[in-house]
Amino acid sequence: MSTDKKNIVVVGGSYGGISSAHHILKHTIPQLPDKSTYQVILVSPSTEVVNRPACPRALISDDMFPQDKLFVSIPKSFAQYPSENFLFLHGTATHLDHTNRQITISLVTNETNTLTYYALIVATGASTPSPLLGLTSDTPFLRQSWTALRQALPNTKTILIAGGGPAGVETAGELGEHLNGRSSSPATAKVRITLVTSGPHLLPHLRPSLAARAQSLLAKLGVTVLTNTRVVSIDPPAAGAADTHLTVPTTVTLDDGRTLTADLYIPATGTTPNTGFLDASLLRADDRRVETNPSTLRVERAGTRVYAIGDCSTYARPAVHNIVAAVPVLGANVRHDLLIACGRDESTVGGDKIFKEDTREGQLVPIGKSKGVGALMGYKVPGFVVWLMKGRDYWMWMVGGIWSGKQWA
Repeated sequence: MSTDKKNIVVVGGSYGGISSAHHILKHTIPQLPDKSTYQVILVSPSTEVVNRPACPRALISDDMFPQDKLFVSIPKSFAQYPSENFLFLHGTATHLDHTNRQITISLVTNETNTLTYYALIVATGASTPSPLLGLTSDTPFLRQSWTALRQALPNTKTILIAGGGPAGVETAGELGEHLNGRSSSPATAKVRITLVTSGPHLLPHLRPSLAARAQSLLAKLGVTVLTNTRVVSIDPPAAGAADTHLTVPTTVTLDDGRTLTADLYIPATGTTPNTGFLDASLLRADDRRVETNPSTLRVERAGTRVYAIGDCSTYARPAVHNIVAAVPVLGANVRHDLLIACGRDESTVGGDKIFKEDTREGQLVPIGKSKGVGALMGYKVPGFVVWLMKGRDYWMWMVGGIWSGKQWA
């Protein structure tokens, strides 16, 4: 794709990518000379964005959330900007040549597009092992996965969930309340739900007393928790992950030699960064996230004007609140670098804006529709605050402003 535009390519159509694109269109391009020569190109495998934290409840029924707020059109959200400054590409990044500053996009039309970029923001996020818990490809595939689960639930008697982080705990809580009611126990539950975690307690980012509280709330929804227990194999191997094996009976072998059988297996064991299109020299070896300067969000090994944000980046712990805090920093540093590239003097542009991660204990975990555990800014918060901020609608009250760009006005 040849163009005389200076392309600011944003790869990824979720929290980090959409927020960065809005911020640059609102605050950076208007301040540049010859603003008509700059074009933000947003690349996403889905034309819609989904509020991913809501998936543990949304997977049960379309009645759980207003669907037009759960799924929002990306092109419509960006229709507010001049067409000369914005382009949406429905496709997936397949290769980055950071030496020659080119990125290859495989479009859904089966065409291939190679873009030369002037600036690049990598915001490709991370994929969940279960297609029920995030956009592993596009919205129709996510909806199809939920439909398969909903059809299987009436005949399900045993469910095994692997993973003791928020996704596993929230999914166990939502399914437990939906299938067993609010006053059950593992002994009397209609559907036996087992949650397995390799750690000594659930929710490793929260203090042990909150983890214990979460475990007791889950027990009242008919959920048994096995701690210090690792899943070593599953049969069939693709159970719970591949679309053809989403709801198949599964045998799970644990590290103590026990085997458990379940009508439904849901892997919620963390995420995998979507960084397969990047050269290994740009990635951290242990987790394959993009090696990013945690203060400026620049990917220094990739050359000038390359940045990364969100779950694919090493700048901070993967969490929506970290993305929200980092977007203005990234936007300011993109603006700084583009003005310097225009020939502006550093003294008139100002220095870098610095991101500092808030590393205090902070996580809100709903357990069913009315309970939950959590901490904010290092302080334990009561269950009703968890419900008020997250549990009643899983951030739906907040994300509309992110998708529309009003958050960044």
